[in-house]
Order: sequence, then C-alpha cells, then structure tokens
Amino acid sequence: MSCGYNSGFALIVVLFILLIIVGAAYIC
Repeated sequence: MSCGYNSGFALIVVLFILLIIVGAAYIC
C-alpha cells in the first residue's frame, strides 16, 4: 500500500471517531 492511501485512511478514521464523540455528546 502507498503512504498516501494509509494517511488518507487514517484521516477518515479520525474524522469518523470525532463524529461518534460529537454524536454521543448531543445524545447525552
């Protein structure tokens, strides 16, 4: 795999985790 693919995948994972945290904050 290329570094560009790995960095892009990591960025998507981080954004997804932040989305879950924000969603949990709104629910609570």
